[in-house]
Amino acid sequence: MSEDGGQAEGTGSAGRIGSRDAPRWLRPAIFYVLLAVAAYQMSGWLFHNLRGFLGLLFLAWLFSITIEPVVDWMASRGVRRGAATGLVLFALFVAAIGFLALFGTLLAQQLAQLLKALPGALSSVTEWSNRVLDTDFATGDDLIHLTPDTIRDLAQRFTPGVLGVLSSLLGVVFQMLTLLLFVFYMSAQGPTLRRTISSWFPARQQRVISTVWEISVEKTGGYMVSRLILAAVSAVSTGVFLVLIGVPYWLPLALWTGVVSQFVPTLGTYLAIALPAIIAAAAQPMDGVWVVAFGTVYQQVENYILHPRITSRTVSIHPAVAFGSVIVGASLFGAVGALISVPVVAAIQALVETYGRRYELVADEAQAGEARADERRPEVTSVEQREHARDEKGRDPEDQ
Repeated sequence: MSEDGGQAEGTGSAGRIGSRDAPRWLRPAIFYVLLAVAAYQMSGWLFHNLRGFLGLLFLAWLFSITIEPVVDWMASRGVRRGAATGLVLFALFVAAIGFLALFGTLLAQQLAQLLKALPGALSSVTEWSNRVLDTDFATGDDLIHLTPDTIRDLAQRFTPGVLGVLSSLLGVVFQMLTLLLFVFYMSAQGPTLRRTISSWFPARQQRVISTVWEISVEKTGGYMVSRLILAAVSAVSTGVFLVLIGVPYWLPLALWTGVVSQFVPTLGTYLAIALPAIIAAAAQPMDGVWVVAFGTVYQQVENYILHPRITSRTVSIHPAVAFGSVIVGASLFGAVGALISVPVVAAIQALVETYGRRYELVADEAQAGEARADERRPEVTSVEQREHARDEKGRDPEDQ
């Protein structure tokens, strides 16, 4: 009995010693670590499943702030904000319908012909390059393995049935209606939403929220509007030039040039002009040279004349930053992320420039101080100046 009691007492004392040795913060720390891991796993799961919806939401926000300057102008003229938003969306819908009514059939025909003629055009260009420039590119069937049999097999493999087409069509219509619904409420209820969010914070934070909101709308909306204007000017100019020199499929090539050159950073200019040049060179090599020359001249006109005037009130983004943001946005949200990434970065850069502070470099300050000292120090370079300085001071300046 005494031995069993001694063992029990020893075990109890050891347990009490172990519990005393454990610090008080250990159990809460373990709990918070497990909670953080669970929150991380849950957020990753939510982001993976809601990625499409978040991309749609960002696209709706981008669309809403793009039309907000027009809505604000109409609201300042006495039109109710909801009615102004509805009128702007209706005008855009009518413009889209009008464009399709005027050019829809021509665009569909030329696009189908372009896709059919593209493999032959690439083969013709590579054959000309091998013959004239003495290159060794693959040509013909080795370049693109597209034959009527392979096209039919691909169509049978990837074309869905009737139910698949209907379901896809319904999905697209549902997404478009959802997008328009969010655009309408984000634009019509924009000031109300800002006031509601600001009311959750103290007065000082309310001013910050208001400033951030205004900068985001001004810079991001201005960026999108300027890009749309430049894309329209580029598409019209390219289309007119292609018609004048007789390049086929001018309408889809002009739209391709306008959109790609403005919304694909860094590489967009080269990708935009490459396709029209290839199509033109396939029919007449000299036409391809003219297309490249036109693209080069137009790019200079846009860089030095059009771009500064149209984008004077928007933020300027470094090409490397824009290209990296497109890669990150595409990896996170796909095509929608690639579209909205540059405007989002523009808003972030505008906020950093507003609240950030820059300091002069120490090296620059030292060099500026030396330059000022050199300006104050008299320069004695000639014998006459040295004698004149000796007469005034009674001694040679070099003896100091």
